[in-house]
Amino acid sequence: MRWCHSLSNTLAHTWRRSLQLRVVVSTLSLSLIVIVILGVVLTSQITDRLLEAKITAATEEMDRARGIVEDQVAGADGNLEAQLESAASSLTSRNQPAGQASGSAGTFDPVLIVEGGGPRQPTSAGPAEQIPANLREFVQNGQIAYQFATVANPGGYSGPALIIGSPTASSISNLELYLVFPLASEDRSLSLVRSTLLIGGAVLLVLLAAISLLVARQVVLPIRSASRIAVRFADGRLKERMPVRGEDDMARLAMSFNEMAESLSKQITQLEEFGNLQKRFTSDVSHELRTPLTTVRMAADLIHDGSESLDPILRRSSELLVAELDRFEGLLADLLEISRHDAGVAELASEQLDVRMCARAAVSTVRHLARESGTELIVDMPDEPVIADVDPRRVERVLRNLLANAIDHGEGKPILLRLRADDNAVAFIVRDSGVGLRPGEEKLVFNRFWRSDPSRVRRSGGTGLGLAISVEDANLHEGKLEAWGEPGVGACFRLTLPRVRGKKLVSSPLPLKPTTTKFVRSPSAADMVAEEVVAEEVGDVTSSVPTPHEQESRSGSQGSERS
Repeated sequence: MRWCHSLSNTLAHTWRRSLQLRVVVSTLSLSLIVIVILGVVLTSQITDRLLEAKITAATEEMDRARGIVEDQVAGADGNLEAQLESAASSLTSRNQPAGQASGSAGTFDPVLIVEGGGPRQPTSAGPAEQIPANLREFVQNGQIAYQFATVANPGGYSGPALIIGSPTASSISNLELYLVFPLASEDRSLSLVRSTLLIGGAVLLVLLAAISLLVARQVVLPIRSASRIAVRFADGRLKERMPVRGEDDMARLAMSFNEMAESLSKQITQLEEFGNLQKRFTSDVSHELRTPLTTVRMAADLIHDGSESLDPILRRSSELLVAELDRFEGLLADLLEISRHDAGVAELASEQLDVRMCARAAVSTVRHLARESGTELIVDMPDEPVIADVDPRRVERVLRNLLANAIDHGEGKPILLRLRADDNAVAFIVRDSGVGLRPGEEKLVFNRFWRSDPSRVRRSGGTGLGLAISVEDANLHEGKLEAWGEPGVGACFRLTLPRVRGKKLVSSPLPLKPTTTKFVRSPSAADMVAEEVVAEEVGDVTSSVPTPHEQESRSGSQGSERS
């Protein structure tokens, strides 16, 4: 059974992949149907013509035989049985086997029957038992009739036969004449026709298979060539082209394909050159701005250090200058980081460590932002160390960007940072209950400089490149950074990283979309938020999650933390 299942799967796979096989099989199937229909029609027509000719000849033979019998009976006297035997013998030719006669319709067996009546007993000559009863009824009613039947003669012919009967006008009342014509020759003719049609159909099928194979090959080979060239073209071999032979449809297809490939090649080359110029420009500008920025920073620091002696307006201007210079330095750092990712020179300095350290460092960095906005940070991590092969600087930066983004869009409501792990991966989620994301924005949010609401003020002073860099950092770890959100409900970002570098991710220890969107809207109800967020995923994690009251009773940094 397993072998049959494997064979059926192989055949199904071959059928789906091979256009040539489908064309040949379809052609043969349709041809077989046509040949069968044609064979049935031809056999039926030939059979009808043979039988019609046989009936016509038998009718003519019956007319002659009836005349002979009437003449023989009219001039004979004596015993009735002897008269019938004499009349039957007169129809028998000397050149034929005993009991058979021959005419234009072929050989036949004559049968004479006289129905009994009164003192006279039924009398017959010839194989009367071969005559069907319903045929005799037609003859007894004065009609000339015929019937096809199967006769069985132990000493002679057995098989299909044509039996024709006729009443006679003789001195013997109720005399019936029947001629039994064997259909052996017609049966042989039909067998020959059937065998000829069968052999011819088989030969025709073989020829059609060869023809359809050749025709399909002429169509499939250029398509296969185009497919191979398209695959090589997609792999970056932009100079691949299809050979053009002749002026038919395939040649026009090849020319169109080559024109398309040439156009795509030029556009791809232009885009590559433009992309390289853009990357080089970004990198060069970022590097060139370092020197004037350092000079401006030094001057700004000197002005800021002496701001106590300045009037309030100039003092406020110096504070704004220093703040914007800080943001400008962050933007330059992000641009340089993006340019390194674009150039493919970003390196991963991975090491085996407890990833909880990265989370705590990220929380420590953004704690002042949360305090300024009145946002409560809820940190839920396992008590035991979670060891993974990661780059701590990049993981901390991803979490810092996610937390800062949540603070900017969380509208002061509690934010959850959760860490879970399994045997293959570690996962962080950062969830808020702020403005959320509209449908489709979960993809756009990772674009560079994209903002859902341009009028919204960034408390974190972000540059618009944080999430774009975070995606690149996740990809560098061969992990995933994903987003989910609903308007008015909140947003959730999930970072999933393999515990061992190079190991393929199969699943994440944490769900991205919450099983319930029931968030408490009051930022003063942090304990309730923690309980609901923990409860919504309690079936998805394996480590124990302490309640907020248990968290307060714990010492140190173990368990969940609230900032």
